[in-house]
Amino acid sequence: MAPGYKTTPLFGGALVCDLPSKFTDVSNLRKVPDNQEVWIDKDGFTSIIFDITERVGPDKSSLEQDGQAMTMHLEDLVGTDAETVKVWNTTETEFSRLPAEISAYTLIATQTPKVESKETSSAPDFTAIILTLVRLEKEKTDILITVNVPHIKGEYDEEEVDLALGKQGELIGDAVEFAAKIWDTFEVKDWTLFDA
Repeated sequence: MAPGYKTTPLFGGALVCDLPSKFTDVSNLRKVPDNQEVWIDKDGFTSIIFDITERVGPDKSSLEQDGQAMTMHLEDLVGTDAETVKVWNTTETEFSRLPAEISAYTLIATQTPKVESKETSSAPDFTAIILTLVRLEKEKTDILITVNVPHIKGEYDEEEVDLALGKQGELIGDAVEFAAKIWDTFEVKDWTLFDA
């Protein structure tokens, strides 16, 4: 069953997009950095993070430079655990409500905890990461939209997930749907959000 969505203001309404109705704003629970919006599934473990960062790389975009920027942002995201990450695919992404000249890319990756950290029973078997990078060249800004999907033993059907065979399973399938809804509805209402 497809989840319901609600139009959600982000960063004081400067940005807006549709998010699943069952997600809640983490800033109501704990402090979130000013450059982030974090939303979490009230009934599960999936989170959606919007992160406004300084643009990495040269002022002008090229496919190669944007790919390098995507790699840098992914490495920043996973920190010292980069060797635990496998990128399954990367694609150019179109946002329905952003100007066509704005470049955007999405990757799907998995991060598997190191063996010693799996001793904690609540540690996920792996976390699927759907990372979308929006490159705002004129604003010297990168927007990262990350959907994190921890797969905890007993909370998903292991037989349904094999990314090497193209089997995403329900949790990743839902996350891809969440990302697609964001690509379709994400809109900048106030471009001064990106003024230095």
